[in-house]
Amino acid sequence: MLRVWGRRSAFNVQKAMWLIGELGLPHQRIDVGGVFGGLDDAAFLAMNPHGRIPVIDHDGLLVWESHAIIRYLAARCGAGTLWPEDATERSFADRWMDWSATTLQRDSMDLFWGYYRTPDDQRNWPRLHKLIASCAQHYALLDRHLAQQPYLAGDRFTMADVPAGTTLYRYFELDIDRPPTPNVEAWYRRLAARPAYREHVMVPFAELRGRLEY
Repeated sequence: MLRVWGRRSAFNVQKAMWLIGELGLPHQRIDVGGVFGGLDDAAFLAMNPHGRIPVIDHDGLLVWESHAIIRYLAARCGAGTLWPEDATERSFADRWMDWSATTLQRDSMDLFWGYYRTPDDQRNWPRLHKLIASCAQHYALLDRHLAQQPYLAGDRFTMADVPAGTTLYRYFELDIDRPPTPNVEAWYRRLAARPAYREHVMVPFAELRGRLEY
């Protein structure tokens, strides 16, 4: 059976778990990280020397890094659906996944940490205003792209939607000003209609409020 190490409320774990849910793979998830600890244990570091979650064990193969997990499982178990078999189509998925990792997730998670996970009296508002503006620009870019098609890589849901789509629940739950992005909001509604998204991404995160430590 597929085994997954990582706590349910961890953003990068949610990406992997959503993909696993979409594939309908039997699995066991082991809580580690955050209040559960264990990231510095020798047994965990033997699986991932970086001491980060998620990590999976699939038929004896250990894979770490959330996007590597997404690509591996999509290719292994979702070829032709979540994993586009055509190299041209797959290039659209890859570019949005990489942009999500290097640009959108960086700013959206910094905003989440700086606003939600930082105690109110420690918030750096000049930096937060910059992050709010940066995120607004990123989602405006997505909004323009999604005006042409329902999903990031085209007309159907693929692995491309997972990294950026996972940011939406937290972003829309934060009590911040957001410019209207009707196409992103419609995409969010399509994703929220998927059972695996509701189960693995729309996870309450009150435990993280004002909590700076992992």
